[in-house]
Amino acid sequence: MEDIEEDLIEQEQPNISGKPFNVPFRSTRLHIQRSNVCSRAYFVVVMVFFHVYILNVIALLLYVHYNNGPGDLVRGDGESSATVSGSRSSLPQAAPSTRELRVEDYSQSFSLHRMEGIRVGHVQRVSIVPDRTHEMRTLSLKPLLFEIPGFLSEEECRVVVQLAQLKGLMDSQSSMPSQGQEESNQPLLSLSSEEVFSLLDLNQDGFLQKEEILSHSRSQDGTWLSPESLRQMLAGLEACPTGTLTLGDFRRVYDVSQRPQQQRSGKLHSHFKQRNRHTWLYQGSGSHRVLQTLRKRVIGLTHLPSSLVELSEPLQVIRYEHGDFSSAHYDSSSSHPETTCTHTRLAGNASALTEVSCRYLTVSLYLSSVEDGGEITFPVADNRTYDEQALVQEGVDLTDTQQTCGKGNLRMKPTTATALLWYNHLSDGRGWMGELDEFSLHGDCPVRRGVKWVANSWVNVDPDYQQQARYQRLVASQRHQTKAAMEDQYYSLSHSDLHLDL
Repeated sequence: MEDIEEDLIEQEQPNISGKPFNVPFRSTRLHIQRSNVCSRAYFVVVMVFFHVYILNVIALLLYVHYNNGPGDLVRGDGESSATVSGSRSSLPQAAPSTRELRVEDYSQSFSLHRMEGIRVGHVQRVSIVPDRTHEMRTLSLKPLLFEIPGFLSEEECRVVVQLAQLKGLMDSQSSMPSQGQEESNQPLLSLSSEEVFSLLDLNQDGFLQKEEILSHSRSQDGTWLSPESLRQMLAGLEACPTGTLTLGDFRRVYDVSQRPQQQRSGKLHSHFKQRNRHTWLYQGSGSHRVLQTLRKRVIGLTHLPSSLVELSEPLQVIRYEHGDFSSAHYDSSSSHPETTCTHTRLAGNASALTEVSCRYLTVSLYLSSVEDGGEITFPVADNRTYDEQALVQEGVDLTDTQQTCGKGNLRMKPTTATALLWYNHLSDGRGWMGELDEFSLHGDCPVRRGVKWVANSWVNVDPDYQQQARYQRLVASQRHQTKAAMEDQYYSLSHSDLHLDL
C-alpha cells in the first residue's frame, strides 16, 4: 500500500524533466477494476427495475384490454362477451343448459359488435366453424356489406329447403309499407271528421287529450287511423296552447292528415311490393340440428351475444319462382317516439301508435343459384349522399326492381351456399344501435329462369338500450318460472306414478 501511495504522489508532481513517466501497470489496473465493479452493479440493478416496470405496464394494458375492450371476443361455445360504455345497466345472457336456471345469471353487459369494412374489395379471414376459416369480402361501405362464400354446405342448403317445403309455404303480402311496415297501406274508415272526433273523445267532454288519441291508435284488423295520420293529430295537439283539440282544431288537422303524403311533403311515397312464397323455421331447442347449427354460425360471424340472436325472429325462407321479385325496401325501421319494436312490445310502451321491425343486421343465405335474374340490388349503395328525390330520375323509380333493376349501384347474383351480411343501422357512437342506414335500401330483381331459394336471419335489437334490457330480463324471468313449473309437474307426476305402481 505504501508503494501505491508513493506512485500516486509521483503522478501528481509535475514532470520537470519533460520526459514521460510510466505509471506502474499493477496500480493502474487495480484502480480501474474498482471503478468497473461499482458501475456494473449499478447498471444491473437499474436494468432489473426497468424490465420489471415494463412488464407491469404490459400486464396492466392486457388486463384493461380483455376486461374493458370492445367485446369482440368469442368464447369456445360461440357466446360473445363484451362491455358497454357509460353507465348502462346489464343485459341478460342466455342461461346455460347444463345447470339450473337462475334469473341472476342474466347479468352480462355488452355492446353491439360491428365489423370493419376497411375498403371495398378488402378480404379478411374469419373463423366461424372449428378448424376452418372463411374469406369475407367487403362489397360496400354504405351500407356496410360483406360477402362470405361457402358459409353453408350444399347439404345444409338442401335440408333447409326441404324443411321449408315440409312446413309449407304461404304467399307473401303483395303490398306493404316501404320502411319496415311503419306506414299503413290499409284503407281508412269512411267516417266524417265529426264522427272520428266523437269516437276519439272518450269522456265526451268536447276536447281531445293526447291519451284519448293514443288509446284509439289502431284497431286489431288494421283499418283504423294510420300512424302518419295520428302523427299529424299529435303535432296539431302540441301546437295548441291548451294541449287539447276542439272539434274545429281537429277538423283542420284531420283534413290535412287525409291528404296523400306526396301532396303534403312533396317526397316520394312508394310502397313495398313483392311476389313470392315464404315460411318461418324455428331454430331453438328441439329444432332440426342444421337449423341450430346455422344459428350458432350466425353468432360466430356477427360476434354478437347469443341471447340477442336466440331471442330474434325465426329463420325466414323464401322461394322466388319465374317473375317473382321484391321492390326496394328497408329491413328495419326508423325510430320514432310513437313507435315500439315488435320484438320488445311485451316490455314496451302500451300507448305506442304502431309496432315496427327493429333489425340491427341482416344475414341473407342463398340456398340455390339462379340461371337468369334474381339478383339482389342496392340502388344507392356507396352514393356520396342520400336523397330520396334522387330515387326518381327522369321518371324512372329506382325502387321499382321490376323495371329498373339494372340501374342499381350494386347487384349480386345468387350463388349457392353464399351468405351476405349487412348492417341496417349505423352506430350511435356509444356501442349501441343508431339511426337507420338509408343506404341499406335493397330489393330483389325478378327471376327470369330457374328458382331462387333464400333464407334471412335477422338480429332484433331495440334502439332503446333500457327497453332491450327490460325485455330480456322479462324473458329470463318467464323462462325461469316455466322451467320451475315443469319441474314441479314432473315431480308430482313421478310420485303419482310411483304410487300407482305400488
